[in-house]
Amino acid sequence: MTALRSFLFYCGFIPITVVWGALSVLIGWSLPFRHRYHFIIVCWTKLSLWWLRVTCKINHVIVGKEHLRHGPCVLLVKHQSTWETLFIQTLVGPQTTLIKKELLWIPFFGWAFALLRPIAIDRNRPRDALRQLIDRGSARLDEGIWVTLFPEGTRLAAGMKAPLQRGGAALASASGKPVIVVAHNAGHCWPAHSFKKHAGTIQVRISSPIASHDKKPKEINRLAEEWLDLTMRELDV
Repeated sequence: MTALRSFLFYCGFIPITVVWGALSVLIGWSLPFRHRYHFIIVCWTKLSLWWLRVTCKINHVIVGKEHLRHGPCVLLVKHQSTWETLFIQTLVGPQTTLIKKELLWIPFFGWAFALLRPIAIDRNRPRDALRQLIDRGSARLDEGIWVTLFPEGTRLAAGMKAPLQRGGAALASASGKPVIVVAHNAGHCWPAHSFKKHAGTIQVRISSPIASHDKKPKEINRLAEEWLDLTMRELDV
């Protein structure tokens, strides 16, 4: 039954992505940025998550959403699944995401995503990528746009962790904007690199803002990692 539900999800998710991506490329460029963001990414992700609930019976609950009123901030998001890359786009907006530039080459999805002014970097040139993140990310934050990063760098299986990369903390330190950490256990329902989706309720926890004034990136990362580790020990059970 799990495999069948997962198959039905992709039978809808892939056409939704192709059709909405094509429509976004045709129409999105003509809209002001904030309307473009809602049209291209929020509508698509909400529709995709609705279809996931219908086919795979995957829901979610959020604790700490009131902390988001302090934005725009730098969002550091736990990376266990594809689910959070969809969900986070519905949480606050508009936002820009740090991505590897290769994602913009994906037909339909990548073409539409390019219209949302993501911070696309070359991971093979880490020093240039960090400078690009700080320069472009600071400009986005000054414009009232959230900046989202997945600081572990790759999706990890439930129960696993990796040190947080310094990019998000460096951006927060340079811009003076707070950091908010988002923890979740989506890997239990939508495991990384897995076709099967398991019914359940994903738990999402949002931290209070971590002030970046007068803090070095290392200190910001330490505080973010401490909160994330403690919260994930509660969620990954």
